Amino acid sequence: MSEDVSRRRFVSASAAAMAPAVLSAQNPNSELQVAWIGTGGRGYYLMERAYKGSKGFKVVATCDTYDGNLARGKDRIQTMGGNSPKTFKDYRELLADKSIDAVVIATPEHLHHPMAIAALKANKHIYLEKPVAHTIEEGFEIQHMAAKSNRVLQVGTQNRSNTLYQKAKEMVAQGMIGDIHYVRAFWYRNSAPDNPAWRYNIPADASEQNTDWDKFLGQAKKRPFNKERYYQWRLYWDYSGGISTDLLVHQTDITNFVCGKRVPSSCVASGGVYRWSEGTDDREVPDTFSAVYEYPDKFHINYSCYFGNVRYGYGEQFMGNEGTIEVLNRQILTFTPESYGPRTPAAVSARKEMKIELPGNDNLAVEAHIRNWLESIKGKEKLIAPIQVGQEAAISGHMATLSFRNNKKVLWDERAAKHRFA
Repeated sequence: MSEDVSRRRFVSASAAAMAPAVLSAQNPNSELQVAWIGTGGRGYYLMERAYKGSKGFKVVATCDTYDGNLARGKDRIQTMGGNSPKTFKDYRELLADKSIDAVVIATPEHLHHPMAIAALKANKHIYLEKPVAHTIEEGFEIQHMAAKSNRVLQVGTQNRSNTLYQKAKEMVAQGMIGDIHYVRAFWYRNSAPDNPAWRYNIPADASEQNTDWDKFLGQAKKRPFNKERYYQWRLYWDYSGGISTDLLVHQTDITNFVCGKRVPSSCVASGGVYRWSEGTDDREVPDTFSAVYEYPDKFHINYSCYFGNVRYGYGEQFMGNEGTIEVLNRQILTFTPESYGPRTPAAVSARKEMKIELPGNDNLAVEAHIRNWLESIKGKEKLIAPIQVGQEAAISGHMATLSFRNNKKVLWDERAAKHRFA
C-alpha cells in the first residue's frame, strides 16, 4: 500500500461513498436560506467553515443572547456572505420566520433539546452540535420527533467526514489489522497555570444589560446573573456534561464508525478536579477523567483525558491482532503491522508500515460535514451523521457522566433503551 496517498484520492473516495438520498422535498438547485442559532466560539467557527467549504446557501438570520456575539455574527455574514442578516435574541422568533429553510444550532448543550424540538416543529432542517442533548432521554425525544418529520438533521460529529477516519474504516473492513477487540482513545491538553481549561475570556463589556441571562438559563436552575456560568458554561453540570459530552463523544462516535459498533453495554468512569483548584475556583466538571467501556460483542474502549499534559495530544489507537491503526490530532494516520517473530503469518509480514499526514485536515472535515448536510437537504447526498448515530455517541458520553457523578458502574439495556446502575 503506497505511502504517497493524496488528499485528492481521499476526497474523491469519500464523495463516491455518498449515495443520493431517497427522498427530498427541497429543490436541488435552490439556494438554501440558513440561520445560525449561537454565534459564540463554535458557531462563529462553523459559519467560517460553511462559507469556505460550501455553495448554494445564504445565511439570512442569526441569533445569540449576548450582544457582542450577535454583532460578530452579523459582521461575519456581511463580510463573507455579502448580505445583512436579520438578528434575534430569542430563537423562537427566528424559527417563526417561514422563509428560513434550515438552522445551525451551536449553543450550550442544555439548550440543544428545546431548540431542536422547536426547530423540528417549525419544519426546519437542522445541523445540531454534539452532544445531541443534555440527557439520554432528551436525545431520544429529538430522535423520535426527527424520525416522524421529513427534515434533515445532521449531528456535528465531524470526524465521520474526516478522510483519515474514512480510510481507517476502509482498512479495518479490508482486514488490515485482523480481529479488533481493543481501542485506546485519549485527549490530552495543557495550559498555563493562570489560564485554566475552559475558563474562556469574559468580554470586558459583559453585563446584565447586554447578556440575556434568562434566555441562557432556559429550563436550567434559576440563579442570579453570573458571568462565569454564562461565558464559561462548560465548567458547570447545569449546562454541560464536561469532558464526557464535549470531547469523549467524538472518540466513542468515531470508534463506532471505524469499527462498526453502536452503544456499549457498560461504563465505569473516574477522575476529578485536580488542577487550578486553589482559592475560589468553583468548577464542577473534572479536568482529569478516565472511562472504560465494554461492548456486548467482546469489544473494549479504554479512554483517558487530562488537562495537565499535552505530550500525546489527541487520538485513537485501533489495535487489532494483526496490526494497529493510529489516528493522531485528526491529521496523521499510521499503520503498523504486528510481528510474532518467526511465527508471523506471511500475509501479515507482507504488509508495510504506512504514514499519511494531512495538515489542517480537521478544518476540511468540518467543511465536508456541513457541505454533506446542505447537499443532503437538496437530495444529492446521504447524511453521514444522522440523529440515530449522534444519539448513540451521546449515550456513551452520558453513561460516563452518570458513572462519574454517582460513583457506580452504569449498564445499558438495549431493549429498554435505558440505563441502570450495577
